[in-house]
Amino acid sequence: MIANYWPHLVAVLVGAGLTVQVGMNATLARVIGAPVWAAVTNFGVGLVALVAFAMLLGSRTTPGSFGQVPAWAWLGGLLGAAYVASVTVLGPRLGAMALVALALAGQLGAALVVDRYGVLGFPQIPITPVRLLGAGLLLVGALLVMRR
Repeated sequence: MIANYWPHLVAVLVGAGLTVQVGMNATLARVIGAPVWAAVTNFGVGLVALVAFAMLLGSRTTPGSFGQVPAWAWLGGLLGAAYVASVTVLGPRLGAMALVALALAGQLGAALVVDRYGVLGFPQIPITPVRLLGAGLLLVGALLVMRR
C-alpha cells in the first residue's frame, strides 16, 4: 500500500526542498551581492548535477528529437529561471511562509485552469465543487499563515 504513495512523498519532499532552496539562494545572493548571479549559479550547479545524473543513468535522446519539441515547451526553462530569480529576491523580503503561500495561490489558480482544459500534457480533470472547496481551503490556509 505504501508503494502507491511514493509519488506523493516525493512531491512533498521536493516542495520542502524548494523552500530550503530559497534560503540557500538568498544566502548566496547576499554573500556575492547579486541575486541574479545567485540564480545563475543555482542553474549552473543544477545543470552539472543533471548532466551527471543523465550520464549515470545512461540516458540518450532520439536523434533529431529536439527539433520535434513544440516552441512553447522551450519556455519552461524561462519560467524556471523567473521563479528561481524571483524567490531569491522575494524570500528575504516576504519570509518563507508568505512566499510559499503566495506561490501556492498562483499554482492553485493555474492548476485549476490547466486541469480543466487538459493542456500542457496534463490530463483533463473537471472543476468540481469539491476541487473548488479544496483549492479555497488551501488558499484560506495560505492567507492565514501570512498573518503575523
